[in-house]
Amino acid sequence: MSKNKNALLGAAFLMATSAVGPGFLTQTTVFTEKLATSFGFVILISIVIDLAVQFNIWQIVTVSGKRAQDLANDLFPGLGYLLAFLIVAGGLAFNIGNVAGAGLGIEAMTGIGVQTGAIVSAAIAIGIFLFKEAGKAMDSFAKILGFVMIALILYVAFTSHPPLGSAVRHTFLPEKFDPIATLTLVGGTVGGYISFAGAHRLLDSGVRGRNALKEVNRGASTGILITALIRYLLFLATLGIVLGGASINPDNPAASVFENAVGGFGKQLFGLMIWAAAITSVVGAAYTSISFLRSFHPLIEKHQSRIIIVFILISTLIFLLVGRPVKVLVFVGTLNGFVLPIALAILLVASRKSRLMGSYKHPVLLQLAGWAVVLILLAMAFNVF
Repeated sequence: MSKNKNALLGAAFLMATSAVGPGFLTQTTVFTEKLATSFGFVILISIVIDLAVQFNIWQIVTVSGKRAQDLANDLFPGLGYLLAFLIVAGGLAFNIGNVAGAGLGIEAMTGIGVQTGAIVSAAIAIGIFLFKEAGKAMDSFAKILGFVMIALILYVAFTSHPPLGSAVRHTFLPEKFDPIATLTLVGGTVGGYISFAGAHRLLDSGVRGRNALKEVNRGASTGILITALIRYLLFLATLGIVLGGASINPDNPAASVFENAVGGFGKQLFGLMIWAAAITSVVGAAYTSISFLRSFHPLIEKHQSRIIIVFILISTLIFLLVGRPVKVLVFVGTLNGFVLPIALAILLVASRKSRLMGSYKHPVLLQLAGWAVVLILLAMAFNVF
């Protein structure tokens, strides 16, 4: 049981820290500045959608004992390859931003150049996959830095003195609403590879089958709630700064929040925060993206750690050659919001097939919630276009 608890907590933190990357920090700050206290409602709606997504994906994957791409291929030959392409392409795009964010973090903390910081961070991420027990090392890394991020944002939220009363009130009764912000938040929290990070990690830890459902649901909800806690605390921190009249630098909005809240030391705190967010996302994106390729060929399964390292190296090389995709960070979250309804719809259809799921009957309420999310996200995507 202790082994399962460690695996579940590791999967929850891997999912949460994969979601909390540089784009997450940028998105939250940008939309708080735009919507003020009403952004709390967008966070609330996104949490409800995230939970519906996470419960569906984690349950279907762990009960079947198959990774998402294998379920998709078993459902319809070739569908798994399409899903894998979408996930890996999105994961690579995200990882370029993650490597850039890690470089920015080291620059803010130490003054070392962004490119040098990116190379150092990539080397640290690669070091995790050189361990014989890479999975356990990854779990511990995600948990430690997850707690570091929560502590940092809690401190900044406390020092920025946000209007808690109106923030909580407008979280339930908003003054305005933005569908693009909602789509972006959902995409940045459970979109693309992120929602599969924990589910695939559980399979690798040996957690599978109907008997594990109670624990799987606890792990799924823990991952979302950790992410929601970080998001809401960052929202409160930003809100206090914005309503206090401070100016937010559009080139680096999250850094402005830390600097205005804490003063001169804020830059170093922001550096540590964005580095922790970025480096854990580099690890999570690389691990999960390659997990979508592992079953396609025995050599990929055998050399998965080396291929993950190559994935990180490619992400770093693209960043070094092209530069930091600053304005892409918010857009990539939105893009992942488009991938999500496709991936979720595939798994929901698969959950109805007894040849794939055996005697397991996926809960009707979860199916209805899942299809509602698919329709809502498609409607929002259509509205965005």
